[in-house]
Amino acid sequence: MIERLLIVGLGSIGKRHLRLARTLLPKADIRILRHKVHKEIPDLADGFLFNIEDACLFKPQAAIIANPAPFHLSIAIALTEIGCHLLIEKPLSISTINVNVLLERSQAKNNHVLLGYNLRFLPSLQRFRKLIKSGEIGKILSVRCDVGHHLPSWRDGVDYREGVSARSELGGGVLLELSHELDYLRWIFGEVSWVNAWLGRQSDLEIDVEDTAHLILGIGSEQTVVCSLNLDFVRRDAQRLCVAIGESGSLRWNGRLGIVEKWDILAANWSAVSDQSENIEESYRFEWEHFIDCLNKDALPSVSIEDGLAVLKVIDAARKSSDCLGSRFTIDSDIH
Repeated sequence: MIERLLIVGLGSIGKRHLRLARTLLPKADIRILRHKVHKEIPDLADGFLFNIEDACLFKPQAAIIANPAPFHLSIAIALTEIGCHLLIEKPLSISTINVNVLLERSQAKNNHVLLGYNLRFLPSLQRFRKLIKSGEIGKILSVRCDVGHHLPSWRDGVDYREGVSARSELGGGVLLELSHELDYLRWIFGEVSWVNAWLGRQSDLEIDVEDTAHLILGIGSEQTVVCSLNLDFVRRDAQRLCVAIGESGSLRWNGRLGIVEKWDILAANWSAVSDQSENIEESYRFEWEHFIDCLNKDALPSVSIEDGLAVLKVIDAARKSSDCLGSRFTIDSDIH
């Protein structure tokens, strides 16, 4: 079992990981790595550390990387050198630079690294994927995917202007913050081969990053499935929907409600094929249980460094496409 655990960062996601860690690892020595000195230790933690050198001297067996994305890789690489297993919050980084270093060193040290795309652990999304893979609606012809939140209303009691989502130097913007969609689209439908994109700021929000992104993705190599993906920080009617259109029907996943529906051809309406109670907190618990299995049972992480890298390649291509007025950019399959 894990006796020494490090949590890097104590924002909203770091606090969530701390709660789960203390529940699942009640006897562990849990330390928090923060870049600013704090004297008041959270109730569920055992102490603070304020630099990576002291964190390495603590010799954690596992660490949760939950600080802003621009700082993920430097911390992760240092911890990998001392044999620490990692759960890295999404996105893996803000670009593909130095991802190969983490990959090579984690493989050399035989460390497990799990990427924090927790939506994969939602039973409803797993059900949606299983139905797609089993041919429930025949060959997939196209996919329509939408996710949107009103940024000022997203996190209670938090000034959106100070949060990670709003600030470029902290890895904000819809492409990075809402990259869950890019991950699960790959997981369900296959690798993205090309991208057309438009990115911009359409609202009056006080941010210095894009608040809207419209992407057309070519997925798959033999039979291309075209997917339209829309992400934003502006819509008041928060949504997380994915619709797969097949030769013999359609399937729809509602991520906010945890419902999977199929278009009933005879009745000409949607009918639920999976309608079970679930909440986002459960997905983090399932993710944690999987992480512990990776460490205790040597299970392979279900969301790998390579998965995180593939998402970053799509994001890089989307930025290039938008800069070139929507020109199509092919995804490079090589690791850089």
